[in-house]
Amino acid sequence: MSSKGGGTALTRRNYRLASDMDKPRSTGIVNEKMLSDYLHHNKIFSVPLSSFPAALGFRKPLGFQDLPAHLEKLLSEDTPTEDGQAVDGRLGPQPVVLDHTSGFEGLLFVDDDLLGVIGHSNFSSIRATTCVYKGKWAYEVLISSQGLMQIGWCTLSCRFNQEEGVGDTPDSYAYDGNRVRKWNVTTTNYGKSWAAGDIVSCLIDLDEGTITFCLNGQSLGTAFTNIKMGPGIAYFPAISLSFKESVAFNFGSRPLRYPSQLINPPAADLMKAHKLLGYIKNVLSTAIDAQEERLVEKDCAVWRLHGEPTVLVTLAHIFNHFAQLMCKVYLVEDVLMNFLLGILEGGGSVDEHPLIQQLLDLFWLLMEDHEVNECLKQLMMSLLRAYRFSPIIPDLGFQIHYLRLTTAILRHEKSRKYLLSNLTFDVLRSVVFFYIKTPLRVKEAGLEELIPTTWWPTHFDKEGKDEREPKDESADERLRRRAYERGCQRLKKRIEVVEELQVQILRLLLNNKDKSTQHPTALCPPEYMVCFLHRLITAVRGCWDEGHRKSPSSVSSDEAYVPPQLFYNGKVDYFDLQRLGGLLSHLKKTLKDDLASKANIIIDPAEIQATSMDDLDEDDESGAAQRLPGAVAMGGALARPSWLSSPTLGRANRFLSTAAVSLMTPRRPLSQPEKVKVRTLAVEQRTEEDIEGSHGNDGLLLGRPLEEPDQQIADKSLLEIVDGIVMMYNLSVHQQLGKMVVVSDDVHEYAVALKDTEEKIARCPARRADILEELQKSQKVFAEKLNHLSRRLAWINATIYSKEKMLDIYWLLCVCIRTIEHADNTGSLFAFTSEFYLNVAMNAYSALKNYFSPANGMDELPGYEETLTQLAAILAKHFADPRIVGTDIKDSLMQALASYVCYPQSLRAVERIPEEQRVAMMKNLLAPYEQRPWAQTNWILVRLWRGCGFGYRYTRLPHLLKTKPEDANLPSLQKPCPSLLLQRHMAELLSMDKDMAASFLNSVLNQLNWAFSEFIGMIQEIQQAAERPERNFVDTRQLKVCATCFDLSVSLLRVLEMTVTLVPEIFLDWSRPSAELLLRRLAQLLNQVLNRVTAEKNLFDRVVNLRLPGLESVDHYPILVAVTGILVRILVDGDRQGLSFCPQPTSEEDLCPICYAHPISAIFKPCSHKSCKACINQHLMNNKDCFFCKATITGVEDYSKPASS
Repeated sequence: MSSKGGGTALTRRNYRLASDMDKPRSTGIVNEKMLSDYLHHNKIFSVPLSSFPAALGFRKPLGFQDLPAHLEKLLSEDTPTEDGQAVDGRLGPQPVVLDHTSGFEGLLFVDDDLLGVIGHSNFSSIRATTCVYKGKWAYEVLISSQGLMQIGWCTLSCRFNQEEGVGDTPDSYAYDGNRVRKWNVTTTNYGKSWAAGDIVSCLIDLDEGTITFCLNGQSLGTAFTNIKMGPGIAYFPAISLSFKESVAFNFGSRPLRYPSQLINPPAADLMKAHKLLGYIKNVLSTAIDAQEERLVEKDCAVWRLHGEPTVLVTLAHIFNHFAQLMCKVYLVEDVLMNFLLGILEGGGSVDEHPLIQQLLDLFWLLMEDHEVNECLKQLMMSLLRAYRFSPIIPDLGFQIHYLRLTTAILRHEKSRKYLLSNLTFDVLRSVVFFYIKTPLRVKEAGLEELIPTTWWPTHFDKEGKDEREPKDESADERLRRRAYERGCQRLKKRIEVVEELQVQILRLLLNNKDKSTQHPTALCPPEYMVCFLHRLITAVRGCWDEGHRKSPSSVSSDEAYVPPQLFYNGKVDYFDLQRLGGLLSHLKKTLKDDLASKANIIIDPAEIQATSMDDLDEDDESGAAQRLPGAVAMGGALARPSWLSSPTLGRANRFLSTAAVSLMTPRRPLSQPEKVKVRTLAVEQRTEEDIEGSHGNDGLLLGRPLEEPDQQIADKSLLEIVDGIVMMYNLSVHQQLGKMVVVSDDVHEYAVALKDTEEKIARCPARRADILEELQKSQKVFAEKLNHLSRRLAWINATIYSKEKMLDIYWLLCVCIRTIEHADNTGSLFAFTSEFYLNVAMNAYSALKNYFSPANGMDELPGYEETLTQLAAILAKHFADPRIVGTDIKDSLMQALASYVCYPQSLRAVERIPEEQRVAMMKNLLAPYEQRPWAQTNWILVRLWRGCGFGYRYTRLPHLLKTKPEDANLPSLQKPCPSLLLQRHMAELLSMDKDMAASFLNSVLNQLNWAFSEFIGMIQEIQQAAERPERNFVDTRQLKVCATCFDLSVSLLRVLEMTVTLVPEIFLDWSRPSAELLLRRLAQLLNQVLNRVTAEKNLFDRVVNLRLPGLESVDHYPILVAVTGILVRILVDGDRQGLSFCPQPTSEEDLCPICYAHPISAIFKPCSHKSCKACINQHLMNNKDCFFCKATITGVEDYSKPASS
């Protein structure tokens, strides 16, 4: 289905060039004979001798006046004619594209060229604009994602929906490489599985009635025969694809990756283009020696555009024809791109091949602007496609080849400026150049030759974790591991060549002289962002350090941070991203005085008036109208994929394009602090002055707070790029890093399974040959899978989890920490800081700890312990910071701190923070549990105690030791590492502050009462469901909640045990006003727990014996040892302190009328009713009315029985 690109409608410049007849021969044009030899005689326009009549012994001299006609004659010779028979059997417009007006079902995103498509609904379908009814036809599909898709042919009568697509109706036929099947109403096995980057060729023979598919040029065999044909039957290329799947079609407008005889290329244009290109090569390789009047052969690689009139006039005549052809994408990709790639085939650096720069100069000189623009656009798009879909070979030769040509083109300043300002080739779409795809097929990628020996961990500790250096490693295993590591190093070195080229391209795109003003939006898959982030960090750090060398007083990249004024001076648009202090409009209103006094900034009154806290109910309706146009244009609109968000698109392009500002502008400090009125600027509204500043205006750094040092940090545009890098990591990169760990987990699971199978083979008796055969089959399958996965893991470790990538994430973590510290120093202005800085600090640490280990240890990072301590100080201070109001970020901080105290290394970091901060942290943890996430707080206290309590030194519950943990890396499965230092702080705080101790313990007891009561209620429901005669399945969510309530009850009991152990006087020193009440409440709850748990054949026993999935942690041991620990400490400390009890009353009238267990000791005011102190104190916690008469109690006084008369 070939489509020949149409010519442009714009008229070309008509070159009226002086000939040898128009001017004296003594000027820059050479003499007639020399010119004729140059143009005619086996040089530039060489013609075979057979084309001249034999009678002619001479040839007419050729000059510039005759050159146009001569060139036309040469181009017309042997050129095939385009006849109408080539398109017989086809109906529809040219060129062939996807029918985005009526030929689709569901929601799809179609590229600008109408050839690429992304599914955005359950199962979307779309067909082409052209159909075929006889003859043989083919088209190609480039697979961008390996998900669920059905590709093939359909008729106009096919009706698709969200459940049925191509191949699900009688007159449609499809191939599905995801499920490896073919579809035509029914389905059968067919073909091979496809992967991202594969090429599917769809061939239909309407003479024989067959349909065939090819994968990467290899035929998969005839898929369908006897397809329906006849009058009124015509087939359209069509596809159905599920959510987020994407492909790109090639109907012949570009050269096919795997050429087919069924598609006719534009032969006439191709022959003309090759002839003209040959003439250009002849010009480049021929020099004129005017002094000796002879022609000299030379290497075209050293050709320079020196302005020689003869050469320029000759090239002008050639380009008069060549330029028109270079506006067609097929010719650009097949002729021009291959020619330019051939120039770089010699190897060496790109700088060693200046011919490409000279040719681009020639293009801009001799081609019309619209022609060179179209040519460059199509050339870069062809390079993007070629790089994206090029097959992976061991030396990555294709990728390196395309990147080298891209680098050479971008080194040309005029071409680069045009490409950056062009909407088709924007910075976001160029992200494709920075992606290194992971091969899904090891054989096709050549990894078997590169890594011939595979290895995987075979030794595991008791918790199932890999041992990095097993002591009992055999000599054979050691040799295999070392050979595997050498193969990994070879692979890494080849990937580093690609990465270096990618960094060079990015450095060119970040050239500060290219002032791009366009801010387009493009689709960017999130998996591309991981590689892009690392190249961007490398490029930015290189630019940063280059500026630091020029200005040593500035900050180096090792100390980089984002100054706090970026968050409130309005120069950077953060769209609708949450701030630590809440809504930006609210902060501008409430902190306007602080901004004026601390940063000399006055918020534009119009902005304050536009949005106020009183209008929050209207925000949902008016938010779209009030949001700046840039935020809407950047992707915050409807019907975008979930991985597209306004910050991702807008900022990713903004912080690259706005880097085009001058380097290292000297900072101009304000001579006198003056109030500056600011307003939030959208991306399109900013000028260079808003970034760099001028005449005393600090630009991007406007509003420096007094706490911020008056020091030059770096180029202001670099600061904004760093800010964008942090946002990019938060929005997409961290999630992608977590997804890539799946391969490592698979290796671990298969290695465990293989080892288990080998042990079973060793134990298998010789008489059971059938079992042994099955085990050996399983062993072979596991070994083959591990060979494949270990090579894939080597690729992923080299591209995603290498030491260099780990240092990039570590640098990002340090940037966030320093930014938070600087913002924290500003006091109330800290509330303007964007939430994602805290999120990235926590997520980056999590990635370093969980994703990169054990391949690269965290302890090898420079200054790692100090960084751990800094992060610990941030978590300890800000998890209860009143300046932070968002519940989500508060929960994240609490969870991060809870995870932090589970690991010995990070717990030691918490202990290294200043004592004042440690005490403040413990005080916040001991604050009453009401109105806060008390479960996480309680979990932190439990981890500080675990390892010190009664029977509390286990890692996993004893009854679960024989079962395999789902994830041995979970914080809850770490070995106990108690903190005696933080326990001491807790004891001191509870001993010194009696009111805080009482409120803390009362809240713990209240939560324990609630959690255990909820647990008992839930197991009653579970027991009732299990005893019903009909088969009932208990809701898994209910089981999970039940287990959570049980775990909460146990953890609350452990906190009580810690309190009783560390500060026994809270319960046993009855000189404290709350001691008796607390001890009484504790005893009541312990009695309740023991009664429910220890009774024989009770409800608890029956539920435990059911062994329901999800209730594995519910057992007698954890809760009974916690209760026992409390009772033992009370008994031991009570005897040690000689605890004496109150004298028993002598008569029933002296007993408390509420509990009848203690003597009357309190009288209520004003009603004068009496009870014991414990009862009235407990009653007043929830109700202020008298227990007897319902009068409001205004006071309680001690009561002692008067002496009898």
